[in-house]
Amino acid sequence: MPESLITADDLVRLSLPGKQTELIRGQLLVREPPGTWHGALAARLSARLTVFVEQHELGMVFSQDTGFKIASRPDTVRAPDVAFIARERLHDVPDRGYAELAPDLLAEIVSPDDRPGELLAKVADWLQAGTRLVWVIDPTRKSARVYRSDGSESMLSESDALDGEDVLPGFTCPLADL
Repeated sequence: MPESLITADDLVRLSLPGKQTELIRGQLLVREPPGTWHGALAARLSARLTVFVEQHELGMVFSQDTGFKIASRPDTVRAPDVAFIARERLHDVPDRGYAELAPDLLAEIVSPDDRPGELLAKVADWLQAGTRLVWVIDPTRKSARVYRSDGSESMLSESDALDGEDVLPGFTCPLADL
């Protein structure tokens, strides 16, 4: 592996206070933290998911910027805004470092500085790694796009609701509530 590539282990030890980091095929991606409303929306969705998941003992919800190692040699560590891992897969989450798995469901919240191509590449990485359901929420447009592991996708407007589908059956959250 060329020396310019870094690994997930290197990323764990990296300290860049006030920055968000991800590792894309061995290349470090450094960004400014998202805005305040971005965090509020992520917290609101995370809280709703957590209540539902805990009530039904379905697994665990992970908050903003939790890294998941979704590819190796070169390593890719992505960090969604909200993630869910089913109970039967939690034994694969280590006490330290990054879990080497893709969440079952995750949400990405569009920030004003996000580029559409980069966002689509991120969705593709998640789906290729095994994520079953990806919600991309766009607060500016008051809409969301849903991507599924079977390749299907759909667009939601503010009057629609996020649905856990077969990943979290029975979970719904109106977009307007976020």
